[in-house]
Amino acid sequence: MQHGPASANLIAAMAVATVLAAAGHIAGCAGPRAREPIENLDERTGITIATLQAPIEFVETGVLNVGKRSSFAYLGPVEWDRMGEIRYGLWMHVAPGNDRAVGDITSPAAVSLSLDDAVVPLSILEAPRLGLEAYASAVPWGQTAYFALSADLLKRLAAAERLTLHFRGLDAQLVDFEPIRASLPALAAFARSRGLIVD
Repeated sequence: MQHGPASANLIAAMAVATVLAAAGHIAGCAGPRAREPIENLDERTGITIATLQAPIEFVETGVLNVGKRSSFAYLGPVEWDRMGEIRYGLWMHVAPGNDRAVGDITSPAAVSLSLDDAVVPLSILEAPRLGLEAYASAVPWGQTAYFALSADLLKRLAAAERLTLHFRGLDAQLVDFEPIRASLPALAAFARSRGLIVD
């Protein structure tokens, strides 16, 4: 049986509606679950490591020049649990573009973050040596480091309404990064899963 133009258009519209409805259903189901932290056991050390499913992505602010490629930064909370002995840390990775260069993030006073209006300096943390990484680096030529994170600071991160990363640039000036997407739900979900905040 042959279909006329009107029938063909109706069939096409129904197909598009079906695809959009399916995509909306998948997104609705995957949204909250995508923010749930994950846990992995390092069998060599017996340490259980808890992380977000993916780090929070930040982009350098104020890059407006044509031809410039923005730098990106990534942040993710980490919990190390060795038989009930809990430690926290902040994993951080910088993927450089060709805009303002970020200096050595492991140097003293090189990294800080703003929680709403409060600036918090970060200090380097020597993370446990495991057979698995907390998060995957975005690029192999980027900089990666761990920073000290207390339970109180993690709770402040989860409760903040605005989060900005500050890196010391090669010119000694601060280079700021803002989150690309809403970061608060993921941080709050992580702190909640660790029993640090209760609804």
